Amino acid sequence: MARMSYQLIEKQLIYTGKKIRLEIHHLESERAKRIQKEVVVHPGAVVVLPFLDEKTIVMIRNRRYAVAQVLVELPAGTLDKGEAPMNCAGRELLEETGYLATRLKPIGNFYSSPGVLSEKMYAFAAYDLEKAKGELEEGEEIEVVPTSFLEAIEMIRSGQIQDGKTIATLLMYERFSART
Repeated sequence: MARMSYQLIEKQLIYTGKKIRLEIHHLESERAKRIQKEVVVHPGAVVVLPFLDEKTIVMIRNRRYAVAQVLVELPAGTLDKGEAPMNCAGRELLEETGYLATRLKPIGNFYSSPGVLSEKMYAFAAYDLEKAKGELEEGEEIEVVPTSFLEAIEMIRSGQIQDGKTIATLLMYERFSART
């Protein structure tokens, strides 16, 4: 397959919000062919796989306005400007579940939807949890749901878990981290 490289000619800012920017990137190829790419610029996010014990994890039921559904997910959230992913993971875990993690271990990272979105997700496992006081952000409707890890894997197969970051994190952990 022949590769054609494109050079960025112009970025057109369409919208800036609290978490995202929408940009149109005007590109030109070596042969002067012009194309446009719509890009949602996102600061990145974390997803946390919290273990209550060896077999039980903390999941949440989260009302997601964009898809008009309540989804079963792992706790997650957007990085603040300049925030280290591990710090964000601890903050989001506390906010959404009311648990503090004594130990966080990176699982891996991935792009959630690289065709249009720059968001990079950083996945962490959280261990040695201590109950504390969580504080949901304005507009969040979250219910904490302790679940066995094996049941969560089965919920992926049965379609009860449809959230991509949750699916990726659970399967990455099962495949690459569970035995280490």
